[in-house]
Amino acid sequence: WTLALPPDPLGVSDLCYAPDPSIVQPSCNGQAPPNHPEQPAHRGQDTPCFQMDREQQMKISDSAQLSLLESSTKLKPHEAQDYRKKALWVSWCSIVVTLVLAVAAFTVAVMRYSASSFGFAFDAVLDVLSSAIVLWRYSNAAAVHSAHKEYLACVVLGVIFILSALCIIVKAIHDLAIRVLPEVDNFLFSVSILSGILCSLLAAVKIMLGRVLTSRALITDGFNSLVGGVMGFSILLSAEVFKHDPDVWYLDGSIGILMGFIIMAYGAK
Repeated sequence: WTLALPPDPLGVSDLCYAPDPSIVQPSCNGQAPPNHPEQPAHRGQDTPCFQMDREQQMKISDSAQLSLLESSTKLKPHEAQDYRKKALWVSWCSIVVTLVLAVAAFTVAVMRYSASSFGFAFDAVLDVLSSAIVLWRYSNAAAVHSAHKEYLACVVLGVIFILSALCIIVKAIHDLAIRVLPEVDNFLFSVSILSGILCSLLAAVKIMLGRVLTSRALITDGFNSLVGGVMGFSILLSAEVFKHDPDVWYLDGSIGILMGFIIMAYGAK
């Protein structure tokens, strides 16, 4: 069977099938395609669209690597979970110990009008809050290497550090302005010794775990415990200096101001 077509004297078929050079076909990169239809594209060559897709995939993979801490490549999964549990145990112990020390130090600060005692008590409360943030940080086992959760914890810690430092500095300046003299009794002596020893031990353990887990939040919590230990010993130091030289009555308030500025600087960092 054949279909006989009438002759085409006007050349309509040529007009229908001939490409119009005035019409520019769009491409993936917004440029006109080359006018060589007889040359087929090679499969091995990458077009700009494929190159863009490959660049996007590389960016996505880079962002996925940045969302993990360095501990993800250093620790095995069971090791990371083991250190996470240790961080939780240390944080709970720190909350209990520093909460008891905070109550005792606030009592001493009210009874003896000690700027260093008030500074230590405020730092102990700060230690409780920072340990609670570390508990939130490592509450989820799947987020042990999460850089995003680490960043959020560090931001909250930084804000708390700055606010607490401002309170310590204002209280110390007030005590210096009204000339508050340091006094030490057996109760204050016991609180100072216990706080200095316990906070120093907690600081060492927290910093060690923070380095293993590459956790800035845990290291910051350890730094806060270290400041608490220093302030605990500074209460005894200022009292002993005042006992031998009453003219150096301002040492207690000066140490409080110094510790406040140190906490503020680390919080800003």
